[in-house]
Amino acid sequence: MKKTVSILIPCYNEEENVGPMSEAIVELFETQLTQYEYELVFIDNDSHDRTRELLREICGKNPRIKAIFNAKNFGQFNSPFYGILQTTGDCTISMVCDFQDPIDLIPKYLEEWENGYKIVIGIKTSSKENKIMYVLRSIYYKLIKKFSDVEQIEHFTGSGLYDRSFVEVLRELKDPKPFMRGIVAELGFRRKEIPYEQPQRRAGKTHNNFYTLYDAAMLSITSYTKIGLRLATFAGCICGGLSFLIALIYLVLKLIMWDQFQAGMAPILIGMFFLGSIQLFFIGFIGEYVLSINERVMNRPLVVEEERLNFTKDEDK
Repeated sequence: MKKTVSILIPCYNEEENVGPMSEAIVELFETQLTQYEYELVFIDNDSHDRTRELLREICGKNPRIKAIFNAKNFGQFNSPFYGILQTTGDCTISMVCDFQDPIDLIPKYLEEWENGYKIVIGIKTSSKENKIMYVLRSIYYKLIKKFSDVEQIEHFTGSGLYDRSFVEVLRELKDPKPFMRGIVAELGFRRKEIPYEQPQRRAGKTHNNFYTLYDAAMLSITSYTKIGLRLATFAGCICGGLSFLIALIYLVLKLIMWDQFQAGMAPILIGMFFLGSIQLFFIGFIGEYVLSINERVMNRPLVVEEERLNFTKDEDK
């Protein structure tokens, strides 16, 4: 009996890529990977272009291609994680829709899976994206890896193969704000890493901006490090000590040189503004931790579906 491989493709405004992506994956399984059955699952995060219209046409032509339409945009982490939970194969391979996760990784993932690895992931060794962004990402990964109590995987974007046994672990998490990159490192089985060069997007524009990148960075920091809280504590102690020392020096000079010492209000104002800025910075930093806790305590659903295509009743979860 053939094993079934599930391919999960999260998408958002990918009207130029959903067609070529589905064609490339179907061709791969029908020509090179004929020893496997497959299901191709698209999960659309409330696209506003023709993505859903095209997915309806694609699903209408091939019953092995399925689609989930989210009721709204649930963010860059919830939607792919939820999609993995909806797959039914013996393993699930997650890849982005813009071809930046090369299709030729799929046979390599499956080869290592057959060798016994429950998790096989892609690791970017280089990228044809913006060079500055790649350098900044590298610095970010190294910082997170240094400060985290949990092992962190550098240049892992989430693309990889996950055995059904690991998918079952994910189903038991009940995490309303899942960070897949951290979860794989923290809870995953023994894994195999496949290096690759990340190509440019095939078509369309990236949906990443400062806010989405900042959101990803803060989620990993608040979920897997204590550095923000520790920095706030240390900075408070250091600034408090310096302030006391400066105040003591100011008092001594004032007493010794009563007539000549005319510092005025400048030192006081500078000190107030400095300490105020430090306090505001770390209040905001601590607020990120509180926000992360709040989102988890509310325990809202990962995704609310609007519609699903080509799923049988037994597969509705």
